[in-house]
Amino acid sequence: MAASSVEDLLARAEEREAETQRSVTVHKELELEFDVGNLLAVDKNPAPRGAGSGCPQREALLRALARDNTQLLVGQLWALPSERAEGGAGPVVARLPDPSTRLPREKPLPKPKPLTRWEQFARLKGIRPTRKKRGTLVWDEAAKEWRRRWGYQRAGGDPSRDWLLEVPDSAHPLEDQFAKKRQEKREKVARNEYNRLRNLARAHRGGASAELHPTGHQDRSELGRVTALARLSTASVGRFQPRLPKEPRAPQSARGKKRRFGPVLGDLDGEKKRQLELVRSLGSKKTPLDLTRAVNKQLREDEAEAAKAKGKKQGQRGKRGRRQQQRPGGAKGKKSGGAARRGKAGRPGSGGFKGKRK
Repeated sequence: MAASSVEDLLARAEEREAETQRSVTVHKELELEFDVGNLLAVDKNPAPRGAGSGCPQREALLRALARDNTQLLVGQLWALPSERAEGGAGPVVARLPDPSTRLPREKPLPKPKPLTRWEQFARLKGIRPTRKKRGTLVWDEAAKEWRRRWGYQRAGGDPSRDWLLEVPDSAHPLEDQFAKKRQEKREKVARNEYNRLRNLARAHRGGASAELHPTGHQDRSELGRVTALARLSTASVGRFQPRLPKEPRAPQSARGKKRRFGPVLGDLDGEKKRQLELVRSLGSKKTPLDLTRAVNKQLREDEAEAAKAKGKKQGQRGKRGRRQQQRPGGAKGKKSGGAARRGKAGRPGSGGFKGKRK
């Protein structure tokens, strides 16, 4: 009984040892092709029997095949020279060799940027650019890093680092260059603020978009108009917006025209009256006349005709004056044709006019 139990324990130990060895050692009829740089392993061995579709053990066989191939790839990684990272206190790392398999691109190659008309002309004539385009980043020697050329955190823009300033030849030797630089900066800030306020004032005078300008003096009427606009900008068009203390109620004209709808049921007399009026207006042969509208229309037509006739007379006068100027000698050298005819006709005894002699 004891002997059988000992034999069983030894058999189990041998099985566990064999299982351990089998988990590390993998035998293949054809060696796998490895590309360690891409972590790629190509297995050209035929698929195991029972791995076809419809087999009950298909998933288990494919999982075992994937595990064996992964074990072989991990063995190739452990064969590479390795070292400890972070000065010996980190994990074990290995440097991968250069990949040998060229993998396809995920996305197509970018298309070349089309040339501008000037670039095409320069290439045709063989003109080379005299200088390169200035980039937005420059190397900052003091900070030892790339910084922007302009704006926030620009290169050399920290005033605390300007501990030494050069005195120009044209400046006074005793002039404080640090105070001068601070004064120039204040003037620049004030000039920018002045330009900003001037732009706001121009926009306020020019259009309605400046009614809500953020700066400047706002009188009581303007504040009231802004408050009314803010109230009506809610989803309920200001219906459920609470009013401020001592705020007057907005007039109906400012709030817009309120539509009123009659009741759907109950007001039968009113509905009957409205329907009868509609039928009467449709059946009557006499068109309803709006006297105010008709009078305004007639006045507009009369004014338009008067303006048209006045413009026609002015055009004729201008055309006659241009003809007089185009004649040689102008209006001073020779009388115009109309004046000469009038003079000839006015003389007594002429053929054009038979005057009575006294």
